[in-house]
Amino acid sequence: MVALPLAVASARQAGDAGRAAVPAAPRGDATTRPDTRSRSPHLLGLGLATAARCGPELTSPDGIEAQTCVLTQGEDTWARAYYRNATGRSLDSVLSLMGPGDRTVQIRCATGTDDEPATCETPRERSRGGPDAYTAVSEFAERGPDGALLLRSGSNS
Repeated sequence: MVALPLAVASARQAGDAGRAAVPAAPRGDATTRPDTRSRSPHLLGLGLATAARCGPELTSPDGIEAQTCVLTQGEDTWARAYYRNATGRSLDSVLSLMGPGDRTVQIRCATGTDDEPATCETPRERSRGGPDAYTAVSEFAERGPDGALLLRSGSNS
């Protein structure tokens, strides 16, 4: 009786749809093993782990739902707001990431009228401290310079 090595990897990770199967390495072939000596200690086998520090999910009486988070991956930190606009009208929104040394990154986000969940995020920047050194705030207001503030959501609890 002859045992044949597994010819094709059959297990897939979420998000692998459409990717081709890769032939498995024959057992005992050390030349095909990945080099793990240079791997970051933050690797979990699927890539860099992302840490998220999020505030509570909030809903305004006007129909805005939002949650704001500070995300850290490797040496990068950024802010992300998850939101849903059920007001039926476009809104002005701003997402701010505040960090050590009075450093602030701010971005305006397009808030459509489609009542679908959406996200907005600041550009990633090299971390200048631990995740607790950062705070994020998202604000949603009626359009225009005098638009009323409808919701403010923060990454802190």
